[in-house]
Amino acid sequence: MSTRVLVTGATGFVAGHVIAELLDHGYAVRGTVRDLAGAGRRAHLVDYAARVGGDLEFAAADLDHDAGWAEAVAGCAQVLHVASPFPATPPDDDNELIRTAVDGTLRVLRAAAAAPGVRRVVLTSSIAAIAHGHRDEAVRTEADWTVVERSPAYQRSKTLAERAAWEFAESLPAARGLELVVLNPGMVLGPVLSPETSTSHEPVRRLLAGAVPGVPRVGWSVVDVRDLAVAHRLAMETAHAAGNRYICAGDHVWMRDMAQILAAAYGPRGFRVATRALPDPLVRLAALFDRGLRLTVPALGKVEPVSAARARRDLGWTMRPVDGTVRDTAESLLRTGVVPSPGRAGSGPNARPVPAAGV
Repeated sequence: MSTRVLVTGATGFVAGHVIAELLDHGYAVRGTVRDLAGAGRRAHLVDYAARVGGDLEFAAADLDHDAGWAEAVAGCAQVLHVASPFPATPPDDDNELIRTAVDGTLRVLRAAAAAPGVRRVVLTSSIAAIAHGHRDEAVRTEADWTVVERSPAYQRSKTLAERAAWEFAESLPAARGLELVVLNPGMVLGPVLSPETSTSHEPVRRLLAGAVPGVPRVGWSVVDVRDLAVAHRLAMETAHAAGNRYICAGDHVWMRDMAQILAAAYGPRGFRVATRALPDPLVRLAALFDRGLRLTVPALGKVEPVSAARARRDLGWTMRPVDGTVRDTAESLLRTGVVPSPGRAGSGPNARPVPAAGV
């Protein structure tokens, strides 16, 4: 009988790839969704499980409510808590975002601790809980924590949620034996599995769609979602990973570097990808009219250097080159119709209006 693993937020971008990785390696998977009635949003997962002969089922559970979590974890040996809010624009209420992240994490952990069969929880955190609010640009490791007093709402939410998780795990009696492992990924790119995209896809989507006149001076430490899915499985399987954090991110990549990768690959196919740099004052001005761009302003010119040495050493984890990740992301956005082909803007079934500027 296959080991059953619970994956929270099953219809999310990262969770979908985690589920595929687990099914590929013979695990039985139960994914949580807010509402079992929304079968269309998980059809791609059901189809994939059928293709590989995998055991996949779903349970209704919402991070904002206690109901359903005891049933969701029942019979599972491992819990991968992947679900977390990731806003595309600054939240109207910072405290609401933080409350959802912290309370949702604790709901999952309490349910896991109360289920005698659960041995380990792998929590998907972020380098947002490590790399922000510091006064210098030193390379950050798992020993570092984001300075919440000097960080925006999303970074605070990830930091406080992860700290709450560690405090909860440490409060459990030793006899319970519940292990916690935390993954801290960078900006997650890679192929989408359905037309629903993540906030992290916006830079590639906007560049490929020709929705930006130039490129802001921003960048990220990137990880491919397929490599991140492998990291989840390895964190679950590796005995000595218990009690550790693991950064899962590569070198810092500027958005302009991404633009040049896309221009080289898709310019010959008729896509007009802007590669010229936008001056910082122009970006700040545009942010007054584009809520999505407001998240970019605090990051202008900033580098977030981090080291994934521990994940490579402890988990045997590896990362693929970022240029392939950027191209695979773009190709999937075209394949699913999120970005229409040149000459068909606005005509595809999944086409969306795009702002005149922003990332």
